[in-house]
Amino acid sequence: MITALYSFVYSVALATGILASLPYWLFQMTRHGKYHKGFAERLGKVPARLQLPAADEPVIWVHAVSVGEVLAVAGLVEELRRRSQHRIFVSTTTDTGQALARDRFGEANVFYFPLDFAFAIRPYLRKLRPQLVVIAETEFWPNFLRLARASGARIAVVNARISDRSWPRYRRFRGLMQTLLENVDMFLAQTPEDATRLRDIGARAERVQVSGNLKFDIPAPVPPPIVENVRASIAVSGAGPMLVCGSTVDGEESLLVKAFENVLVQYPRAVMILAPRHPERFPDVAALLDQMSARFWRRSAWNGETLSAGVLLLDTIGELAALYALADIAFVGGSLVPRGGHNIIEPAQHGVAIVIGNHTENFRDIVSLFQRQDAVRIVGPAELPLVFFDLLSNDAERRALGKRAAETMQSQIGATARTAGELQKLLART
Repeated sequence: MITALYSFVYSVALATGILASLPYWLFQMTRHGKYHKGFAERLGKVPARLQLPAADEPVIWVHAVSVGEVLAVAGLVEELRRRSQHRIFVSTTTDTGQALARDRFGEANVFYFPLDFAFAIRPYLRKLRPQLVVIAETEFWPNFLRLARASGARIAVVNARISDRSWPRYRRFRGLMQTLLENVDMFLAQTPEDATRLRDIGARAERVQVSGNLKFDIPAPVPPPIVENVRASIAVSGAGPMLVCGSTVDGEESLLVKAFENVLVQYPRAVMILAPRHPERFPDVAALLDQMSARFWRRSAWNGETLSAGVLLLDTIGELAALYALADIAFVGGSLVPRGGHNIIEPAQHGVAIVIGNHTENFRDIVSLFQRQDAVRIVGPAELPLVFFDLLSNDAERRALGKRAAETMQSQIGATARTAGELQKLLART
C-alpha cells in the first residue's frame, strides 16, 4: 500500500513538473532541435523498426543514457552476446546516445527510453519480456524499477557511481531510496567509495560489489579520415605544437583562446583544436572566436587547408577521441568552471599529457587515481597559460606525463569481464 501510494504521489509530481517546465522543453525543441526525436517512443509507442524477440527468446534490456554510457557498455554488450544466447536491446535518453547506439548495435535493437510513467513503460516490458535489465551508472527511475521488478526481470546497476552532488540529496531521502533500491538485485560499483555510498543511501550490503570502471575498457577508436588529414596539413606547414581542447563548456573557450594567444607569442605556428561539448553551442563558439579576432577554421567547412597559427573549431560529432592522438597537450573541459569535469580517459589512451581545471567532482575517482600517479596537471584559470608554457618547453616532462597517463589507464583494465561474469551469475538465478 505504501509503495503504491509513493508511486502515485511520485507520478503526479513528475507530471506536474513536466507541465510546469513545458516552456523550457518547447524552447529546447525549437531553438536547438532537442528532444523531439523519438517523442512517440518516449511515450510508450514501441517503434516498428525493433526486431522483437520470438516467444521463447530470452532478452536482456540495457539502458545507457548518453554517449559516455553507450561507449562504456558497448564492450559489455559484446561480452554478454559472446557468453549467452540472449537478445540484447539497448535504450538511450539523448539523441547523440541514440545515434551512437544504433551505429554500434543496429537500429533493430535500439530505442529511446520511455518516460517514467506506467503507460509509457509497460508496452516495452510486454513486447521485450526481459529476463534481465541492466542500467548503466545511476538511473534510478522509481516507476521503471518497480514495474521491471514486477514483470519478473532481474535488475542490475553496472558501473554504478554516486557523485558528490547526488550523495547528499539521496541521503536526505534515505527512507524512500531504500524502498526504491530494494527493486535492484545487484549493484556493481566503480570504486569502493561508490560501494560505500550505495550502502549508505539504502542499498542492501550483500547486493553491492566493486567491479571497476567500464570506461577504462573502452578501446581507442579507429581513426577517422580527419586525423590523417590534420596530420598531413600540419606536416606540410611545419605547424605545431598542437593543443587539443575537448568537451569545453560555456565560460571556458574564452579562457582557452586567451591562453592560446599567449602560446602563439612563443610558438607562432601553434595550432589549437577546440571541441565544444554540446553541438548546439557550435555557432556561439564560432561567434566568440570571431569576436576575439582569432584565426580559425570550422571543421565542417575545412577542406584540408594549411593549419598554422590558428584554431580548428571541431563543430562535428564523433571525431574528438581520435584527434587527441595528435596533441602535444590535451585539455579536458567542464573543469575550469564549476561543471564537474569530463572524462580524461580518451587522451590517456593516446599517452598524451593531460591538463584539467579544478572542478572535477563528477570524475573524482578517476582524477584522484591519475593524481596519485602524477599523471595529470590540475590548474586554475590564472595558471593555465603558465602550465601550457611549462609543458611545451619541457619535452621530457611532457612525454613522461603522457606515459604515466597511459600506464595508469592500462592498470585499470578488466571491469568488462568482471561485470559480465557477475551478470551471468545473476541470470542463473532467474
